[in-house]
Amino acid sequence: MIHDDITDFAAAMPAMGTLLGLDLGTQTIGVAVSDTFRAVASPLETIRRRKFGLDADRLLDLATARAATGLVLGLPRNMDGSEGPRCQSTRAFARNLSARTDLPITFWDERLSTVAAERALLEADTSRKRRAEVIDHVAAAYILQGALDRMRHLRTAP
Repeated sequence: MIHDDITDFAAAMPAMGTLLGLDLGTQTIGVAVSDTFRAVASPLETIRRRKFGLDADRLLDLATARAATGLVLGLPRNMDGSEGPRCQSTRAFARNLSARTDLPITFWDERLSTVAAERALLEADTSRKRRAEVIDHVAAAYILQGALDRMRHLRTAP
């Protein structure tokens, strides 16, 4: 099931369990994973995109291996908050993926996640070659961490 609102997604989730975060690009999919307590997101891997079926199979294999209880997809809104063609593509990917799994799916605004990931990698003095290899799954971790922080706030709000 797809939840457009993170509040609905959080309400539909069990209290504990890992989540996968996805940064969908045209050529790659960055994947991050949370810990069971949903406190910390960690970069996992970058998948080279081929065909939807192969991409979905790899994602669902990762979800099974990590006992994921849900998926968070980065939603690439425009800087003014509007949704363009990349958002439509992400929503279509989510619809197609939801037909293949019962895992709940939600979206998280990914504006500037790649910029933040790039900045962190530069501060860590990562080489240009290494940055190119890891940027997508580091960006996925930023996306997932934002969603985890929001979900934690929802649990502690009065």
